Amino acid sequence: MFAGHSHQHAFNSFQPTTPEGLVLKSRRNMLKASMAGLAGLSLPGLMQRKAEAAKSGEYIANGKSVILLWMTGGASHIDTWDMKPDRPDNNRGPFSPVATKVPCVHICEHFPLQAAMQDKITIIRSVDCRHSNHEPNMVMQTGFAGAAPRSNRKGDRFPSIASLCSKFRGSNDASMPPYVAFMKNHSHIAFAGDAGKKHDPFIANDAARLPIYDLLGNDTGNKSSGNRFALPGQLSHERIRNRQELVSGFDRLRKEIDQSGSMASLDTYRQQAVDLLIGQKAQAAFDLEQETADMRERYGDHLWCQQTLLARRLVEAGTSFVTLDLSYHSASGTWDNHGIPGGVYGGISKGLKPLLPLFDRLFTTLVSDLEERGKLDDVLVIGMGEFGRTPNMGTQGSQDGRNHWQNCMSMVMAGGGLNHGQVIGATEQDGGNILERPVTPGDLAATIYKHMGVPLHEHYIDGSGRPNFIVENGAPIAELF
Repeated sequence: MFAGHSHQHAFNSFQPTTPEGLVLKSRRNMLKASMAGLAGLSLPGLMQRKAEAAKSGEYIANGKSVILLWMTGGASHIDTWDMKPDRPDNNRGPFSPVATKVPCVHICEHFPLQAAMQDKITIIRSVDCRHSNHEPNMVMQTGFAGAAPRSNRKGDRFPSIASLCSKFRGSNDASMPPYVAFMKNHSHIAFAGDAGKKHDPFIANDAARLPIYDLLGNDTGNKSSGNRFALPGQLSHERIRNRQELVSGFDRLRKEIDQSGSMASLDTYRQQAVDLLIGQKAQAAFDLEQETADMRERYGDHLWCQQTLLARRLVEAGTSFVTLDLSYHSASGTWDNHGIPGGVYGGISKGLKPLLPLFDRLFTTLVSDLEERGKLDDVLVIGMGEFGRTPNMGTQGSQDGRNHWQNCMSMVMAGGGLNHGQVIGATEQDGGNILERPVTPGDLAATIYKHMGVPLHEHYIDGSGRPNFIVENGAPIAELF
C-alpha cells in the first residue's frame, strides 16, 4: 500500500516481507521489496489481464479511447447548456445565452469557444440522474442506478465504466495503464469494485510536475513531485534488470515442480511489469516538457488545463480511459454551487462563473488539438457531473445558489467518430424535469462501450458469485451512431 491508496496493489502476491524458498534474504527479499515498492505505482495487473482477455476473445484493439472531464459537484444545467432566458430571474439565472454555430442552438455566454465549434459537439439536455449522488460519485460513472453508497451500502461494489473497459478491452498499448485518473479525492472517482482491484485507476497526481492549488482554487506556487516513476532508494534501471535476472534464475529451479504452468506465466507477467515500470513510454507520456512551449501555452498554465494536455498525451501513448477530477476542494466538489453563506463554493455568480471560461478553454482546446492530430474520431471527449441544480436560485439561505437536482442534467460530448452538431432531448419550460428523450446512466454506459468495442452482453461476477451484465436498462444513444 502507499499513502492515499488504501487498497492492495497488483504486486501483493510477491509477499515482499516474507522469506521463501532458497532464502538468500538480503538479495531475494530485497528484490521482492523493491518490486513491491515499484508496484506502489498502482499499475493494475495490466499484463496478465490483457493476456487473459485476449485468450477469451474479449480484447478488441480498435484504438479508441475516452477522456472524461468530470465536473465534480454537479454543474448547473440551466446556467450552462440548457438556458431558460424567457423565465423569471430567479429561474433563468444571471447569465445570458449566446448563439452557436448550429442554428437555433444557444448556450451560456461564458462558453464562446464551444459556441464557435458547436457543429463538433453534442449537447444532451435530458440526462436522467434521479439515482445519482456525490461523495462518492458513482452512478453516472458506472451506469448503474444502484451505485450510490449513500443509499445502498453495497453501492461501491459496482464497477466504473472505465474499469470495465479495462477489464474487457484493456489499453491500446501494453506499456500504458488502461485507466488513469487525476484525483482530488477518492470519493470523486469511481473504482473497480467487484471487477477487481487490478482494474482500479492508476492515480497519476504525482506522475507529472503539476501546480498545486489550495481548496479554494488558488495556486500555491508549489508543484507536485512528479516522482511516481522514481525507483526506490539507490536502485537504477540496470540493477532492477540484474535483480530480475537473479530471481529468474531461482525460479527456474521451481519450474521443475510446477505442474500447472503458473510459474511460467508469472515470469512473463513479472518481466512485462518490469519493462513497463522502467521503460520509457509511460514516463515520457507524463513529461509535459516534451510538448512545445506554444502547445503548453495553448492549453494554459492552470492545473486543469495541464491535466487536460496530459490526458491527450496519455491517450496518444495508448491509455484507453482518462478521468480528470475537475475540483479544487476535496469534499463534495467545486461545481457544488449552493452559495450557502459562509460556504466555500459560492453561488452561480461567484462560484460557477469563474469555472465556465476555464472549462470552455480546456474542452475546446482538447477537441481542436485532437482534430489537428487526426485523433478526434478515436477519442470520445465527455464533459459532465453527477446531477443538475435546482430550477430556482436562492436555496439554503443563499442569494443565487442552487441546490442538488437529480431530476435532470445536461452534458456534452465531442469526438469518437460520432454524429455531432446536435442537441439531444429537452427539459420542461423551467428546466425542472425531462420533457422528451430521457437518457439514462445505462444509455451513457452502453454508448461508451459501443465506442470502445466492448460487447454489450458482457458481464462481471459480483461478490456473491452472481453474474451481472455491464449494461443496466440502457442502449447506445441512437442519435450518435
